[in-house]
Amino acid sequence: MIAGIYSRYNRVLHVRIMSLAMIWDIILILQIELSRSAILKASRAVTNAMALNVHVTIAVTTVVFYGFMVYTGRKLLAGDREIRRKHRILGYSTFTLRLLTFATSFWAVVPKE
Repeated sequence: MIAGIYSRYNRVLHVRIMSLAMIWDIILILQIELSRSAILKASRAVTNAMALNVHVTIAVTTVVFYGFMVYTGRKLLAGDREIRRKHRILGYSTFTLRLLTFATSFWAVVPKE
């Protein structure tokens, strides 16, 4: 995602990198679920329930924001210049959410002492 942000002035490269980053992230989520049954384990977790809830909420919000990014990005590519500011704000928000998802993934799995 960082490479995509830095390449934002090269439209073709930016679209390719950011698309790959979002698809890769969603595939990672699916892989974790399919190989580890993460949702089932998370629903049964009693330790660190709050951290887990925060992590899952941020992760789901991140994926929802991916949808907004694709929508606004497609409008930009179609020539709608008025949506550029919204796309930029959503982009930095999505990136921040992705970083928070990564950070909270460690807190959600640390056992309580």
